[in-house]
Amino acid sequence: MAAMVVGALLLGGLALQIVSPEQFENENAQAARSAERVANALNAALAVAGNPPQTLDAFADKLGRSETIAFVPPGTRPQRSAADRHHGNIPAWFTALLKVPELGSTHPIRIGVTHVGDIVFSPDLSPDIEEKWAGFVAIVSSSSALMLLAALSAYFTTGAALRPLAQLGAGLTRMRNGDYDAAIPLAGPPEIRKSCAEANQLAVTLRRLSQDNRNLLRKIVAVQDEERRELARELHDEMGPLLFAIRANATALSDPEAEGPPEPGSPAHGILSAAEALQQANRRVLEGLSPLSVADLGLAASVQTLLRNARSQAPGLRVTSRLDDRLDELDALLSQTAYRVIQEGVTNALRHAHATTMGVAATVNGDQIQLEISDDGTGLPPDLTFGRGLIGMHERVRALDGTLQLVREQGQTIVRCRIPLQNHVAR
Repeated sequence: MAAMVVGALLLGGLALQIVSPEQFENENAQAARSAERVANALNAALAVAGNPPQTLDAFADKLGRSETIAFVPPGTRPQRSAADRHHGNIPAWFTALLKVPELGSTHPIRIGVTHVGDIVFSPDLSPDIEEKWAGFVAIVSSSSALMLLAALSAYFTTGAALRPLAQLGAGLTRMRNGDYDAAIPLAGPPEIRKSCAEANQLAVTLRRLSQDNRNLLRKIVAVQDEERRELARELHDEMGPLLFAIRANATALSDPEAEGPPEPGSPAHGILSAAEALQQANRRVLEGLSPLSVADLGLAASVQTLLRNARSQAPGLRVTSRLDDRLDELDALLSQTAYRVIQEGVTNALRHAHATTMGVAATVNGDQIQLEISDDGTGLPPDLTFGRGLIGMHERVRALDGTLQLVREQGQTIVRCRIPLQNHVAR
């Protein structure tokens, strides 16, 4: 704003410098010639007058003390020049800017050879200067107003032109974050409208690809679950009889006269111990491949069973839980995924955290299920890389359009999962 005012002042000052001097001279040329003619006429009249002093006095009396043309006797101080006069309320800097020329003139009056006074011409330029001051103020005001209007117009025009760009940028940011649903408004110049339309088409394509990717992940998860169930079924059907046969044969190889189980340290006892360990390992593998308790007991009871096993494995670990009553209303796919996430979080806490407390929360909040597994263990190593378990959980959660995070907050390591319910509530 200040720059615009300064520019307007400079423009008005330049215009005044160009036109003012010549205007002053042209506007007062006639009066200057009149003063010269008056002086010449007076000198001529005094030359032929019978009583020149009386004639001069009569002339001076009739002429009076006009500020423009005056008779000045010898020794009398003349009036100030036009440039030195005070011009009302007009600033002195403006008068100096005009560079008012010296337009006054002095014409000597003589009786014979004696100098008896002067006819002094001293024009009053106040009306001209006031006129130019009014013009200067008008130029500066109009220029400032025009510049202000131009600036405001440029501001609003630029804002209107840039607003669609900001909307386009916000839309691209949403797409980068995985939100493809909100369309970008078509606004602005044709080029920007075209870019917005193409961005909306890109969002449609990305939404379709994202949905296809989720569908593919669901199919992969379903195939993996089916393979796990099949493998678990085969292990159960094949390993069970074999382990029973090993135990029976080991018992048969023991001393037939001995009562009870084989003695410790005997080959038969070693075979039975190995068979028992193999049976326990097989049971753990079966539980990892296909936790039948989720389908049989429901999600809430299965999680409680998982936590009881965790307490038995780590007696010094304090385990707390907060389970929603609506967990058993979820369908099989979501229940299985939620159980897998909790199972992986609990397993990692038991194996790696060296924690003293662990908390598990599974709640249904609005249109999503929220899972949190936290512990006060050693935290995340700086060179952490996700293992197969967490990677598998992340893929399962992504297949259901959810999110899985592993964070460290307030001394707690937290596995945080959010999965939308959508159509995963059992009817």
